[in-house]
Amino acid sequence: MSESDKSDFSSMMLGEGVKPLKAEKRVSTREALRRGEIEQLAERRKQAEGIDERFRLQPEQLLNPADPIEWKRDGVQEGVYRNLRLGKYAADARLDLINRSLAEAVDEVPGFIKQCYQFGLRTVVINHGRGKHNKAPQNVMRSCLMLWLPKIDEVLAFHSCQPEHGGLAAIYLLLRKNEQQRLENIERHR
Repeated sequence: MSESDKSDFSSMMLGEGVKPLKAEKRVSTREALRRGEIEQLAERRKQAEGIDERFRLQPEQLLNPADPIEWKRDGVQEGVYRNLRLGKYAADARLDLINRSLAEAVDEVPGFIKQCYQFGLRTVVINHGRGKHNKAPQNVMRSCLMLWLPKIDEVLAFHSCQPEHGGLAAIYLLLRKNEQQRLENIERHR
């Protein structure tokens, strides 16, 4: 389109009452950076990330995404742990942590476990997802769960799931019996 065609088009549009849009003023981010706001931006980023000490993992604490995770408290019978590991216990509840942040997970996991304990559920599954790299968000979540779960009193043992229940993207949890279940067990064995 030549300049004469553009001017003819513009004059025709103006003649019919069409007005050009007014351009809004734009703020250049480079100007803000030149004015010395780099430090303020870095500080706001740190606050927005909400990094808590509970989420700081050392590089050696990150698990290999291809390795299964396992842990059991002293006193858990080998047969019980083997059945958990092999997925022979039916999962009574499931928690899905896929696409959740660590801040959400650190609040949700203990609440979920305590609620399952109160209802008398013994075996539950936590689905955390599976990442392909060591620093993938799913692998970071998995590594954090490996650190958090042993600190929760209601958890007796956990192990990565069998492929039909989620494989390395999920873990089985074995929970303690609640008081009512313990009393029933004592009565049954009298």
